[in-house]
Amino acid sequence: MKSCLSFVAVLAFASAVFAEPDWQNMSLKAESTTRGEGVPQGKVTEHVFKDSKVFPGTIRRYWVYVPAQYEKLPADQSAAIMIFQDGHAYVNEKGEHRVPIVFDNLIHKGEMPVTVAVFIDPGHKKETLPEKAGWQPQPENRSFEYDTLSGDYAKFLLDEVLPTVVKEHGLRISDSPSRRAICGISSGGICAFTVAWNRPDSFGKVLSHIGSFTNIRGGHAYPALIRKTEHKPIRVFLQDGENDLDNAHGNWWLGNLQMAAALKFAKYDSLLVGGKGEHNGKHGGAILPDSLRWLWRDHKQEK
Repeated sequence: MKSCLSFVAVLAFASAVFAEPDWQNMSLKAESTTRGEGVPQGKVTEHVFKDSKVFPGTIRRYWVYVPAQYEKLPADQSAAIMIFQDGHAYVNEKGEHRVPIVFDNLIHKGEMPVTVAVFIDPGHKKETLPEKAGWQPQPENRSFEYDTLSGDYAKFLLDEVLPTVVKEHGLRISDSPSRRAICGISSGGICAFTVAWNRPDSFGKVLSHIGSFTNIRGGHAYPALIRKTEHKPIRVFLQDGENDLDNAHGNWWLGNLQMAAALKFAKYDSLLVGGKGEHNGKHGGAILPDSLRWLWRDHKQEK
């Protein structure tokens, strides 16, 4: 796998040395399947969001995870936050990513901060939601929301979703971009990058799984933009596989290689982990605990 290893690099700093894990292990780790002994379990609640002004006529599900440790935060402290696009795929504790279990374990071990998670699905253009959350029927507004390079989706999160979550759940969420992360898979992966690219003042960390940095709605332009735009203070983790999609929109693996090369050229704090995987969440889910450790590796020094 020489073609991808040249792009895999771990950036370690004196203040937070990160030991390189086995990025190629495709099996789920214990941290993704079982809460360790004495690990408190966070609470996940399901909700519906409608009446969006940014994306009018849409309705969607979202879930909010609040770690058990949140209740012990001093009154003058706020939680970090991480937002997941295609939320149903990440919140499912029997799925490929199993984020609530991973968060419980890593927060308990102090390997990431006390972090609230919001898992949000793209919008359906219907009056009511499908009976079950999932990929089918595919939300009609998904590509428009996720693959468009404008700042609309960031505005949707910052002006509509987060204020609703904070108000309805009475949560204290950090305003610092270093304490705000965003993640997604496929079109949700490029969406995560787009949010941070447009609003680095609000999101400082990006985790992209099999990101669609291809010409669905112009996403193939990002490598050139990264090279020619003033550096932005964001940290970026990319995961993809050599056997990802290759179609009229482009080649996903080459798109991620181009992203990694551009980020390296522009001296971003970034990492691409490549493998033999296809267009699914198996590899990203297997390495999720280590991906989060890398993303939050210096959280104890961040404010």
